[in-house]
This record gives sequence, C-alpha cells and structure tokens, in this order.
Amino acid sequence: MFKQLYINNFTLIDTLDIVFNSGFSVITGETGAGKSIILGAVNLLLGQRADTKCLKHGTKKCVIEAHFDISRYGMQSFFDENGIDYDADDCILRREISSSGKSRAFINDTPVPLSLMRILGEQLVDIHSQHQNLLLHEENFQLNVVDIIADDKQLLAEYKDRFSEYNSIQKAIKQLREEIAENKKNEDFIRFQLAELSDAGLKSGMQDELEQESEMLSHVEDIKTALYSVENLLDSRDNAVDNNNGAIANVKEAARILDDLTDIHPGIKTVAERTESCYIELKDIMQEIAANVENIEFDPKRLEQVNALLDKIYSLEKKHGVTTVEELLTLKSNLENKLDKIDNCDTDLTELIRRENELSGECRRIAEMLTVVRMRAAKEIEREMSERLVPLGMPKVKFSVVLEHKDLGPSGQDKTSFLFSANTSTPMRPVAQVASGGEIARVMLSLKAMISGAVKLPTIIFDEIDTGVSGKIAEKMADIMQDMSCAGRQVISITHLPQIAAKGMTHYKVYKEEGCDGTISNMRMLTKDERITEIAQMLSGSEITEAAISNAKELINTNIKIQK
Repeated sequence: MFKQLYINNFTLIDTLDIVFNSGFSVITGETGAGKSIILGAVNLLLGQRADTKCLKHGTKKCVIEAHFDISRYGMQSFFDENGIDYDADDCILRREISSSGKSRAFINDTPVPLSLMRILGEQLVDIHSQHQNLLLHEENFQLNVVDIIADDKQLLAEYKDRFSEYNSIQKAIKQLREEIAENKKNEDFIRFQLAELSDAGLKSGMQDELEQESEMLSHVEDIKTALYSVENLLDSRDNAVDNNNGAIANVKEAARILDDLTDIHPGIKTVAERTESCYIELKDIMQEIAANVENIEFDPKRLEQVNALLDKIYSLEKKHGVTTVEELLTLKSNLENKLDKIDNCDTDLTELIRRENELSGECRRIAEMLTVVRMRAAKEIEREMSERLVPLGMPKVKFSVVLEHKDLGPSGQDKTSFLFSANTSTPMRPVAQVASGGEIARVMLSLKAMISGAVKLPTIIFDEIDTGVSGKIAEKMADIMQDMSCAGRQVISITHLPQIAAKGMTHYKVYKEEGCDGTISNMRMLTKDERITEIAQMLSGSEITEAAISNAKELINTNIKIQK
C-alpha cells in the first residue's frame, strides 16, 4: 500500500508531504492545477527516466520519496536476491535528480540501478492513464489479459524457455548454412593457403632460432678469431702476462702459493679456496672455448638453407599481414578448422536440424496446452466482461475473445482479438476500432477490475479513466473502483466527476497558489466541509449554489451509507 509521498523541488512543486490512506481515495483539482505533475513524480519512482527539466526553476536537486507497506505481499525474496534490506512495514523508494543531469535511485537507502527500481515499482503500483487505452489496439496486451485470467504463468514460462532454445537453434542453422556456403565457395583457396603454410614446416620459436643461426653463419670467421684470441689469453705462452704463462697457469700458481700459506696464515684459507675455484672455472671456460673453435665451421650450404627458410617465413608473414610465426600458426589452425567444418558440415547440420525438429515438436505440444487453457479463459472473460459492462450503460453489449491459430511465436501459437459491439444492430469488430472514448474507458476499467483479482498489485491509480462518461455511468464506474478497494487493494482515482469524487473514502485536492517564488502546485487532504465545497464546485462551477451544496451532501451521505 502507498503510505506516503514526499516531493521536493519538482517542476511547480516546492515541498509536498502527503499521507495516503487505504481503501478508495480520489484526487480532484482544476485543469492545470498539477495533478499530472504529481503523477509524473510517482512515475519517476517507478523507474521512468528523467531529465533536468523536471527540476523546479532555480534549484539544484529534486527529491521524490515514497513509503509503502508491503507486509501482505510476500516480497522478501526480491530484497534478499538483490542484497537490499527488507522492511515489510516501510519500504522506501527514492529518486534524486541533480541540475547536472545526474540521477540516483534508492530502495531502502541502498543505491540501485534504475532498472531494478522499475522491476520493484511494477509490483507495487499500476498507473492507468488515458494513453493506456491505446493498449486495446495491441495484440500483446489482449493476450496478456487472457494469460492472466488463464493463470498459465508456469506453462507459459516453460514454453518460452523451449521457444528461446528453438529460436537459437534456428539462428545457428542459418549461420552454419551461410558459413558452409561461404567456405565451400573459398574451399580451393583455403586448401591452397593451408598447404602453403603446412609445407613451410612452421614451429613456435622457429624464426628466432633461424635468425640467430643465420647471424652466426654469416660471421663465422669473426667468431673463430675472437674465440681463438680468448683461448690464447687464457693458456698461450706467447701471450702470457707473467713468466711466459697464460692466465690459467698464473692463477694456478697463485692458488698453489696461497695454499702453502694457509699453514702459517690460517686467515688466508678462504682466499686460497676462492682462487682455486677461479682456476677450475677458468680451465673449464677454456675447454668450452676450444670446443667451440673446433665445432664452428663456415658452411655456405647451410647458410643458404637458413636464409631460404627465413625468406619463406618473411614472405608468408607479409602475405598474411602478420609479424610472427605464432600468428602464422594461429592462421593455419583457423584454416584447418574451416576445412574441418567443410568436411563435417553435413553431420553438424543434420544434428542441428534434428534438434530443431525435436524442439519444434516440444513447442507445439506446450503451445497446444496453452491454447486449451486460453480457450477456457476466453469464455470466462466473455462472460465476466458482459456482466461488468451491462451495468455501465451497455445493456446490449456483446464482447468476444477470438483466438486464431498462427505460426509459433514468443508467446505460443495464438493470435488474440477482443471483439465488441455496444448494440444489437452493429456487428462485432475489434474493440479499438468501434468503441467510442467513453466505451473504451468502461471496457478498460472492467478489464482492470477483472484482472486485478488475479494480480496481487497493492495499489492501482486511475488517471481520469472516467473520460467520456457522466451521471449514472460515472457512479457505476466509481462503484467498481470502490469494490476493487474492498478486496484488500488500495485504489486511487484522479477524477473530474463529482459522482466519482463522492465515492472516495479519502478526498485529496490539487491546487495552485502564488508564493514568493511564483506559482506553485500543492496537494492536501480535505476535511468533511472542504470536501462538500469541492464537490459542490465540481457540480456547479465557480459559483457554488445552495442546490449544489445540497446535492454534494446528498452524494457524500449516500456513499457513506453504502460503505456502512
């Protein structure tokens, strides 16, 4: 239930803090007083997008906040699943819009995405405005009404799961067929490219190894000369630094002298050991260098082979617009996959088609079950709508729900049409084509009243649903809204008709007044006397007559007696 609404700096509203009661409430006010502004604020709480135009002129931020009692609606799982604190007695929705264009949404003081606020809002409040009458043109709306009365939510969910998979399989088949056609068209070229890459004998790291080998083979003489010089420095007597010995012989002699000193100078032992290690290491290095000198030979044939392989790699990289052998190997793998698909396409396509046929059968089986329950619901809707519309000034009304077969779609295989005729001389045709504005208002109210029993919506707001009606018909429409509120539902009607205003258990008035900052809109709950004056004014206009006062009292008193 909608308990309280707080609005600050929204359009023409400075500050509004209003408490709502349970049952049937009415909101009245002159045209342009601000009823649509208040409704717009509520819509923002239900997830509608906003811009800076909604801010009151000269302010930096507007705030809209509503409090709800959701204790009777079993909604804790929504809060648990989304990590939001749950308070059944006081659920708070808040929107903040700043002049910079930034908008923030909160549920119980937890920041949430606007989409999440919209999901919760749809479970708390249903706003029926005049533009919703256009829904009667839409097949989806009509089918949704049938599904609500059919109470087929579980069956419909099962169908939608199967249809979604069926739709995905159909897309996969189409995509595979396109790929097969494209690949087969290029099959010869794909095989040529793959053969070229395969013949190259490519391996990961191959390019670096070949480039290093090419560099070495191209400088064999320089390498051998350098190594030979190092070998001489380490061991040749001709290049000895001291006593005609090479570096190794000198280090060996130094190690011997230090070792002899250890007996009389124990502190030198560590240095002696390190020198011995250096001798062993230098000797090992010299042996490796000698081996390298022996093994390195100029091989022009091998150099030619290496450069030929590198030229082939560079050519392939340039041809395919890559820079490494690894990328060429990835390309080779992709070409192999394409050829594998070409070679196995018939098997893959056959399996997809088999699954498509299987899912098609499952979808049709469930769709037929949906049709059966919808047919039963259609008869129930026809009966109930006739019962509801006759008291609303349509004694000869005919209302029919037609279900026609169509191809499988997201909601089954049924096409729905609401047919309508207000009198015996007119054949039934789609309701949106033949019903007048007043008739459409009555049809929509009857539909809302019918489905409200099947949908647990805490609050329903009717925005001037009485357009095009008056007198006794308006009273009957008010009775329907009053009955809806008696079924444990909060109903709020924004109305311009005194017959409906008099039926409300609580009466609010929206009005404009001049303040120090210009014109502002406001709203307040009327006292008993104020309510009589308001309804009298609705009856007689700006000049309130005694007859209007008397008539207003009679309307209100009659309503009070009925409620008792």
